[in-house]
Amino acid sequence: MPVPDAVDGTPFAVRGRSLSGSSVATEANSRWQAGREDLRSRPPSATGHVQRAEAAKGGRTTGADNDLYINQAVVFIEDAIQYRSINHRVDSRSLWLYRWYYSRTCQWILSLTITIILALALIEKPSSLTITSDVRYRLPAWNPPCGLTESIELFCFLVFMVDLSVKSYLIGWEEFWKNKWLMAYILTLIVSLTDWIVSLSFFCTENARIRRIFRPFFLLQNSSMMKKTLKSINSTLPEMASVLLLLAVHLSLFTMFAMLLFARTKDGQQDKEWVVYFRNLPDSLTSLLVLLTTANNPDVMIPAYSKNRAYSIFFILFTVLGNLFLMNLLTAIIYNQFRGYLLKSVQSSLFRRRLGIRAAFEVLSSLKETPGIAQQSYVSAGALVQVLQKVGMDSRCKQVLMRSLKRGSCDQLSASQFQKLFEELDKDAIKQHPPSPEYQSRFMQKMQFAFGHPYFGYLGNVVALANIVSICVVLVMDADKQPSERDDFFLGTINCFFIIYYLLEMLLKILAMGLKRYLSYPSNRFDGLLTVILLVLEIATFAEYGFPHRGWRPEFMGLLSLWDMVRLVNMLIVFRFLRIIPNMKFMALVVTTLLDLVKNLRAFAGILVVVFYAFAITGIMLFKDAVGPMRNISAVNTTYDNVTLQCGTYEQLEYWPNNFDDFAAAVVTLWDVMVVNNWQVFLEAFSRYSSPWAKIYFVAWWLISSVIWVNLFVALLLENFIHKWDRRCHREPPSGIEYQRTVELMFRDVLEEPTEEELMEKLHQHPHLQLCR
Repeated sequence: MPVPDAVDGTPFAVRGRSLSGSSVATEANSRWQAGREDLRSRPPSATGHVQRAEAAKGGRTTGADNDLYINQAVVFIEDAIQYRSINHRVDSRSLWLYRWYYSRTCQWILSLTITIILALALIEKPSSLTITSDVRYRLPAWNPPCGLTESIELFCFLVFMVDLSVKSYLIGWEEFWKNKWLMAYILTLIVSLTDWIVSLSFFCTENARIRRIFRPFFLLQNSSMMKKTLKSINSTLPEMASVLLLLAVHLSLFTMFAMLLFARTKDGQQDKEWVVYFRNLPDSLTSLLVLLTTANNPDVMIPAYSKNRAYSIFFILFTVLGNLFLMNLLTAIIYNQFRGYLLKSVQSSLFRRRLGIRAAFEVLSSLKETPGIAQQSYVSAGALVQVLQKVGMDSRCKQVLMRSLKRGSCDQLSASQFQKLFEELDKDAIKQHPPSPEYQSRFMQKMQFAFGHPYFGYLGNVVALANIVSICVVLVMDADKQPSERDDFFLGTINCFFIIYYLLEMLLKILAMGLKRYLSYPSNRFDGLLTVILLVLEIATFAEYGFPHRGWRPEFMGLLSLWDMVRLVNMLIVFRFLRIIPNMKFMALVVTTLLDLVKNLRAFAGILVVVFYAFAITGIMLFKDAVGPMRNISAVNTTYDNVTLQCGTYEQLEYWPNNFDDFAAAVVTLWDVMVVNNWQVFLEAFSRYSSPWAKIYFVAWWLISSVIWVNLFVALLLENFIHKWDRRCHREPPSGIEYQRTVELMFRDVLEEPTEEELMEKLHQHPHLQLCR
């Protein structure tokens, strides 16, 4: 689900006045850090409060003003919770529209619309609704009638136009024309609608639909994290370009050496290296480029190496310099550029949260007039309670804030107290486990102690390991047997025994812990669910085929054969063995680290989706129906259907399902090329079937996906894992509630809290928020 972009750059109103004009730029993390040293060099000044026109006149606030201040504070706190910018209109009508736009329903509709328009590529012509993508066996796909997908597209475009209109209004028209993303949003919609009209005018018979390539933009512009990531990648391009240029020089020099070293000779028998790999400049470049990825190693070396072992020096030297040095240097440069990227992002998020809380404080401080001699503003606890009742936030966090206010000894909160109170937002509480049942019987107490003890869980892990070992033994023994020769008695018997143990283990744990406490642990829910599924499958097997006995090989009956049901049971048992992970501290640390990384790397996964989508649509436009079964064959090594095929070619390897005839097949083909195993087969085949210039498409995809994105992913994986690993021994202080460390708290020891001067300076930069120190 895409993360909605925060509405940025909008001035906000005070005292019920709707204000317009310029505002602070969207990205807070670049501005406030740049002015940190300048702020610290200034002499400290007293913190001011919002200067109201009515206060200057000695007037009183009205009930409507108070309601407006309350609603403004509600929105500012919600902005802080979601790390959104506070720079938006905050008059009464705009506040209602703003909260409606960021409501769960509205954002769900927008996310669903983006998903639908991206998924249209699977059903529109050329449709992916076939069982196989193999050109030899693929049946004609169902293609929707003209106007069906176009109607869905039009609905999506209307939703995007509403989205654009709301964003534009909320940030203000002057800021709208300065926002490059919104301008690109308009341009994308105009191009898409124009192409949509052209498509209908041709009755959906046109081959190229340009608007499909622009669809990923709707996903990109709706995620602020993806925008930040794209900006960071753009800032890294100059350094990456220098290494890529060095790679190009390396490749060019060795290509010239290779063409001189393996030039054609008078002896045709000795020219195999020249014929296959270095016949001309394009073939030579391609051969060494593929060797840079080691995909054709040692094939490219064998013809020359078989003639003279000294030729191996050339290929080894090329691989060492290119693959081991330059490619790893590129990874190091990317890591160096992105080192601290997550930290900077978290620092920026922390500043946005603190700024939103401080803005709420400044608004609420106007509800009650403070004495003129006061150097500091205050917020009444009653007003804050009124605000918290309206704020959309986690119920647990809201309850903790309410309890903190009730326990407080003073009715007035200063700015520091107000900020400290909302530090609860940085914590993510784990639900406390329900208590175990209290038994009166001494025998039940002993059973509860025995079956609730961790050693009972360890025994279950040993039994699960024994189950896995027994399955492995049976699989090894029956590996070469035909289904008719296989005796399933032993496997069925041990499965029955272990499933009975798993059932007893689950029941005894429920007896010892109680049902609610048992279900409060994710590992127990995982065990229990698999145990129930295994029990149902075992009962179904007995009902269909009877109990295990010697020569238990009944014929196929029902939905699944006996062997299929036994295999399904065994796969679930193997999957159940994952229960040991929480009990192995080292493995649990690695697994939890990887799970924590998922939410931090969603932006990069989203960018990969964008690139995959754009390249897949482009590939369909370029290579649709280019590959046909047994066309343009000129090969020498293998006979297939009375046609001789060259060993290692697209045809001989039967890569027919890898094509660009529909969207799903194109995505799989791009994945295979990104992995770079045998990607030279695709280079050669599509160059032969379409045009020699097809190599540019595949090389561009290799550069973007395998070189840049994969190295970027590795760099960020290292950055996240190192921070997590260095803090593996951290323990929260004991308290009534156990807290899980969020991403922000994971970097708590290196994050810098924004100072009072920095927050007020940021608020002062807003031309329509009048503050005095």
